[in-house]
Amino acid sequence: MKYKNIIEKMSLEEKASLCVGFDYWTTIAIDNLNIPSIRMSDGPNGLRVQKSKSDNLGINESEIATCFPSLSALANSWNKEIAYKFGKTLGKEARCMEINIVLGPGINIKRSPLCGRNFEYFSEDPYLSGILGSYYVKGIQENNVGACIKHFAANNQENRRRTINVVIDEKALNEIYLKAFEIIVKKEKPWAIMSAYNRVNGEYCSENKKLIDIARKNWKFDGVFITDWGANNDRVKGLLAGLDLEMPGGRGNGKNEIIKAVQTGKINENYLDEIVDNILNIALKINKNKKEKEQQYDREEHHKMAQKIAEESIVLLKNDKKILPLKMNKIAIIGDMAKNPRYQGAGSSTVNPYKLENLLNIFEKEYNVSYSKGYERIATEQYDKLIEEAVSMAKKNDIVIICAGLTENYESEGMDRKDLDLPTNQNKLIEEICKVNNNVIIVLSNGSVVTMPWKDKVKAIITGYLGGEAGARAMFNCLTGVVNPSGKLAETYPLKLQDIPCYNYFPGTEVSVEYKESIYVGYRYYNTCKKKVAYPFGYGLSYTEFEYLNLKIQNKNDKIILEFFIKNIGNVKGKEIAQVYISKDNSKLFRANRELREFTKIEIEPGEIKKVSIELSKDAFSIYNTQNKRWEIEEGNYKIQIGKSVENIVLEDEIFINSNDILQNIDFPIAYKTGNINNVTDEDFEKVLGHKIPERKIKLSEITEDNT
Repeated sequence: MKYKNIIEKMSLEEKASLCVGFDYWTTIAIDNLNIPSIRMSDGPNGLRVQKSKSDNLGINESEIATCFPSLSALANSWNKEIAYKFGKTLGKEARCMEINIVLGPGINIKRSPLCGRNFEYFSEDPYLSGILGSYYVKGIQENNVGACIKHFAANNQENRRRTINVVIDEKALNEIYLKAFEIIVKKEKPWAIMSAYNRVNGEYCSENKKLIDIARKNWKFDGVFITDWGANNDRVKGLLAGLDLEMPGGRGNGKNEIIKAVQTGKINENYLDEIVDNILNIALKINKNKKEKEQQYDREEHHKMAQKIAEESIVLLKNDKKILPLKMNKIAIIGDMAKNPRYQGAGSSTVNPYKLENLLNIFEKEYNVSYSKGYERIATEQYDKLIEEAVSMAKKNDIVIICAGLTENYESEGMDRKDLDLPTNQNKLIEEICKVNNNVIIVLSNGSVVTMPWKDKVKAIITGYLGGEAGARAMFNCLTGVVNPSGKLAETYPLKLQDIPCYNYFPGTEVSVEYKESIYVGYRYYNTCKKKVAYPFGYGLSYTEFEYLNLKIQNKNDKIILEFFIKNIGNVKGKEIAQVYISKDNSKLFRANRELREFTKIEIEPGEIKKVSIELSKDAFSIYNTQNKRWEIEEGNYKIQIGKSVENIVLEDEIFINSNDILQNIDFPIAYKTGNINNVTDEDFEKVLGHKIPERKIKLSEITEDNT
């Protein structure tokens, strides 16, 4: 233990009190031992530091802070440096507000696009989530402010999130749902991990020793495990599993439960000392901050950084006849979101922004435009009248920009979506305007995937996701060509809801949700099964074009070196995201057809050719072997594929990978070998699970105060 000399001076009550929050956002301070309070704040896309009495729903007003783009937007940037700057800027604000731990980033996998909190998560891919999350965490922690990565683990739905039991096979858990956590822990040593509300294979995450041991023993995590707010179920059981800190304080009886457990011998006090040592390891870093308090940050500078992040994250999905960037003719701007932007998600991540811009005002200052509301956030009897007014205006203008998207009541923490559609009044508005104007540009504000029944009727589609307080200026710059859009999708857009791999298994019963699709999440499913999608993972257009040339692969000292060239063959400067996938035929273990293993984003002038060098470690070829319960490398030939998206592979070569691991053929059910997992039988799922599927219906005898 690092702080044995301090712990020896602590009473049992002091030790126990340190393991339970003091109030909503802080731990207890023990002044006589110079142990400071740890102060935490919500903060994946900006700080939510409350002015008055604290609450988790954001009802009480919070301090003004920079509202950055949501993490779902940041992921579309595929830009490691911009993720680092995001974290660095956010961490500086945390220092100024005397926040010690920022509760973020959220790195849960987008198992289903229906999850109401997907706006707060990066991607359907664990590697993209883990790498961007690592750079974000690095930026925060360089301010001597801790990051708390969340929600550990398999928190992939809001429906019954406090009690649902996630029934998941070991391979999917390790390869998909834990991998981003593993990458961040190993690369950046975050100060904290937040346990999720849900259960995983029968045990609440806050007391799931198997999960916590994976982080502690396998990944060498040396920070603190913190419960999500109110996620504690059994404090003593949680403590014995390795859960350090229960949050929030001010309710429950955790401290007295710990004291009693020590007094009765259920918990060895030496073990409690180790838990206290973990907490002190974080708390005593804070004293340094008190000596070196950050001066007030430049709000305008941080606003510009929010704009830069938003610009890097905008995705151009369609651009027929190069209607974008705009050649300024007569323009109609239609849609309530042009005037009242949807710029952030709802729930515990809600930020009180420093300065909020809207697209209509920016256009009006620069150009002569006309405006029509078009729709209301919640449709009323004015539904048809607003559409009529908008259609009339559309007839009189050369170009129509429609600002559409998911409204605040469609995606939020605490609830899941019921479908992938935009609100009906918005879809009808777009359809009617397309009948009278051939030059329709759709500007989307969405935290997650939407279907677009009108996509073949409009000229252009561009999305900024939830672009934060400066998202409107960023979108204006992309529409007008000041900025060349360079984002690419971090998630797949299916053609319809029924196409998603977990459609038949989401959100489960009142007791459990079965991850029968296993590893086939997002593009891993669509690409393996050759299922058509609206827009694939990694897809995004530019105002220029890029050509890829001359892939060469070298194997040097267990490092795989990839070299190729990218040429800008268009007329404007642009940024391209090169994506590296690996593929292995005839594997002894089931695996997806193609998996992301690296990416890079580079800026290239018109006519310029740039050399790209990418290094892959041998770990890039590893796979989780459930038979040996470890990561192993299967010897054999692998295809290295360079793509503009997962579906647009432009360079390919093959390499032989040596390995000392001896993998045996395992007789997995055919559904998992082929990826056709839409209707997996219970029998086949149990073969992959390794045990019987647990009870799906609630028993009256098991109902507790936790059952909703």
